[in-house]
Amino acid sequence: MRAVVTRVSSASVTIEGMEHGRIGQGFLVLLGIGPTDTEETCGHLAEKIARTRVFSDAEGKMNLSIDQVGGAFLVISQFTLYADVKKRRPGFSHAAPPALAARLYTHFLAVLKGKGFRVVHGEFGADMQVASINDGPVTLLFDTDAL
Repeated sequence: MRAVVTRVSSASVTIEGMEHGRIGQGFLVLLGIGPTDTEETCGHLAEKIARTRVFSDAEGKMNLSIDQVGGAFLVISQFTLYADVKKRRPGFSHAAPPALAARLYTHFLAVLKGKGFRVVHGEFGADMQVASINDGPVTLLFDTDAL
């Protein structure tokens, strides 16, 4: 799995002209799923992101995790994180097949919700407009093949 995680002061997702979800302080997670990913991979990545300490403490140091600041998640399915960009027109054959990706995307959301987080999400496979106000900016790349 791959995730681009941005610390935000707010973020939202719009589908077909209607706002589908909005968060205040928290993480915008663009989540890509590969063909070898599993429910175990989902759990490992969700735990890693949830425990990452990039929110400011009272002294202004990045020392707090999302649960310590009462933050929320906006999670967006992003198969393009597995794009093959060797040519001018990207190929997407390295992404998980849609049925597997949809199931694991849903599982990833459930893992975060099971940890007590407020989780807002897009719609798998939909054309979405995502807006965010990046805080910092702080943006991290997670790849379970490298963790």
